[in-house]
Amino acid sequence: MVDIVDSKTRSRMMSGIRGKNTKPEVLVRKALTLKGYRYRLHRKDLPGRPDIVMPGRRIAIFVHGCFWHQHEGCRLAKMPSTRPEFWATKLGANVARDHNAISLLVAQGWRVLQVWECATKSIERLQTLPDALEGWIEGAEPLGDVSA
Repeated sequence: MVDIVDSKTRSRMMSGIRGKNTKPEVLVRKALTLKGYRYRLHRKDLPGRPDIVMPGRRIAIFVHGCFWHQHEGCRLAKMPSTRPEFWATKLGANVARDHNAISLLVAQGWRVLQVWECATKSIERLQTLPDALEGWIEGAEPLGDVSA
């Protein structure tokens, strides 16, 4: 299958995809602030460089894009039909890197929460996000997952 835009346009589009301060990440931070939680951003000294860290509670939060991190069963995680081998390799490496970072954090005594982009897509879900985050933070589970 052929791409619907030329390579120069595709390159410009792809370069506009940010790794930090994405809309879902900002929405999660607003939900945490609403509940009164304090946090740090993008700790470089931790495996996987978590998007949000609560050092006193030893909590690391990753805000994942459903496509880029291949959220299993999510409609936003559709594999592109153009260059499927390239995308399968690239996205598979992202998933493997995520699993490795989470394993290392848990081994170091951190609790890890993954918040998926789909959890920030609808108004209804955004209204329940602060309570969902608080419920997991105040609980004792070592691993958590917030999605639509």
